[in-house]
Amino acid sequence: MSTERRAPLDRRRVADTALTLLNEVGLDGLTLRAIARELDVKAPALYWHFKDKQALLDEMATEMFRRMTDGVESDPDDGWRERLLRSNRVLRRTLLAYRDGAKVFGGTRFTGLEHAEHQEASLRLLTSAGLTLAQAARALQTTFLYTLGFVAEEQGVEPMPGERREGFDVEARARLMADHPLAAEAGQALFGDYDKNFEEGLALIITGIETRYGVN
Repeated sequence: MSTERRAPLDRRRVADTALTLLNEVGLDGLTLRAIARELDVKAPALYWHFKDKQALLDEMATEMFRRMTDGVESDPDDGWRERLLRSNRVLRRTLLAYRDGAKVFGGTRFTGLEHAEHQEASLRLLTSAGLTLAQAARALQTTFLYTLGFVAEEQGVEPMPGERREGFDVEARARLMADHPLAAEAGQALFGDYDKNFEEGLALIITGIETRYGVN
């Protein structure tokens, strides 16, 4: 008889296993049955911790946030622009580390309060720069939604870094759209350098915040 003791099954261990499996099978293939098989337990055992898949996704998103912020210290010299740039760059990098990372993260509810400290610090920085609390909240929400949406589209083309889906070859697209020269040429800007495109879009939003709210 084996005397090896397995680690106790808890929410965080299940979420950790699910995130590892996510990179192999994607969100569509991520089932409670598949996760239970990885954990060497019966699927009903998971229902003690998660009532359904959405509850599991909530915990997975929370674990992603924990990993994103673990050991990451905000620069006390950051202004509000630098804070928005830094936080959204880190968010994008985190989401890209997981297949369908943006789909998992979007629309979920954090199961803990780890995010509250970071949100509080960002709101304090933005309001100290002259924004009202409502304006500061809108600035955080808009940049977050931009990043989430950008990565969702990016992962629709490149599910994992270096892995490009068939049908998104820029040169082939241009040939097919030869009768629409502007749309054909725009393919490089739309589906080319995602790092560059992300930075330019984020800069546009930050400039919009400056202009809309008259903040320096």
